[in-house]
Parts: sequence; C-alpha cells; structure tokens
Amino acid sequence: MNKAKFLLLMLLPLAARTYGDDFGMLYNIGAEKKLGSKWEIEAGAELRNRNNSRTLDRWEFSADASYKILKGLKIGAGYSFLYDNNEEKITYHSDGSVNNWRPNYWGARHRFRVDLTGSVKPNKRWQFQLRERWQYTYRPSKTTDRYDMDNQMWDNDYVRDAKAKNILRSRLQVKYDIPKSKFEPFANAEMFNAWSIEKIRYHIGISYTLKKQHVFEAAYRYQHLYGDDNDNEQNRHMIGLGYKYKF
Repeated sequence: MNKAKFLLLMLLPLAARTYGDDFGMLYNIGAEKKLGSKWEIEAGAELRNRNNSRTLDRWEFSADASYKILKGLKIGAGYSFLYDNNEEKITYHSDGSVNNWRPNYWGARHRFRVDLTGSVKPNKRWQFQLRERWQYTYRPSKTTDRYDMDNQMWDNDYVRDAKAKNILRSRLQVKYDIPKSKFEPFANAEMFNAWSIEKIRYHIGISYTLKKQHVFEAAYRYQHLYGDDNDNEQNRHMIGLGYKYKF
C-alpha cells in the first residue's frame, strides 16, 4: 500500500464522523411589488453555509406570485433554482473496508411550489397564519468524479441519477405588532411531510420596517431531522439576516 492511499484511508473515517448539531448562517435579499389590490410578485436570492459556517452550502434564486382570493386567504406559486454544494460520500464493503469515495461537488436542482395561506387577526396586535405548501424538487443527473479504492483509480464518468421528490410543508406562524414601534417579532414552526415527517423547523425573529419600503429581518432557526431528507441537511442551528425592498 503506497503512502498516498494509506493517508486517504486514515482521513476518510474522520471526514465521515459527525459531531452533533451543525451551525450555519443564512443571508437573503429580495424585492416585492404589489399589482393592484390582489396581486403581488416577489423575487429574491439566498445564500447558506454549513459546517459551523466554514463551508458554502447553497445558492438559491427564486420568483413568486400570489393572489388574494378574499380577506385573510391567498394562493401563491413560485420557482427556485438551487445550486448545492453536495457533501462527499463514502461507501463501504460488508467487512467495513472502504469501497468508493465521491468528493463533494456542486449541482443544480429545480423547485416548484404552490401554496395556500390563511391568516386571522383577533385584534389589532396579533396575527395568526397557516400556510400549506406543496413542493416539487427535481435534481437532474450529474456526472461526477469517484475514487475506486479497490482498483486505486479515479472513475471520471460516475453518473448520479436524476431524482424527483414531492413534499408537503405545513407552517404555523404568529406575529405581534408592537404599539408605536417599527419592530415586529414573529415565531413559527414548519413541518416537512413526505408520507412521514422528515423534519421540523422552528423560527423566532424580528423585523424592522423603515419608511414602509425597507424591511430588515433577523431570525434564529433550529432544524431537527427525523430521517434522511436527501437535502444535504442535518440537525442545524442557523442565524438568518435578510433585507427586502417593497415597491
């Protein structure tokens, strides 16, 4: 066994280990425009990192439109282009020895969604909102590199098959309008369901509106997984910072 292979074999188990919940940052920027009293369009971009904020995780570019059916009820649809930094993957033989190693790589996904949102305000300060969202994500096939440990050679034509997924996202949110203040705190919980619960996200944050056009937001998110959601994710704490311009 040459020195390079021995070193690789020593490092691969370390790369595969996990050390509990991860931490990352989330940054987003967007713009929103009302078209009359019922229509609203929105576009935005988002950047996430992982591995205790040391590794770039994902870019996202999105566009959405919504229509107000009646007071307190609206329907929406949208599309997102996702560019993911897929984590490396190690496979093993039945005896525990390393079979193949696939390094991390960047790949695209396409995401479509339709949602229905209902909201009620029992008084001037409190608002409760329930959103049900159907989400479809398609990952095209991708040719990547993979190292064959048995034959000590690179397989440069390894193809990761295309994959599609449907999921139902249910989010319950509450907001509070502080009297004589431009700050508005909020909290929500969102469940991801694909025949079984895959993960739940919890948010708590605050937004600040300046001159009715500039909206700044800061939030904390905790994500708990109940299974493999095939989304390059794990249990994770995140701090989110955002800005939106309203036309």
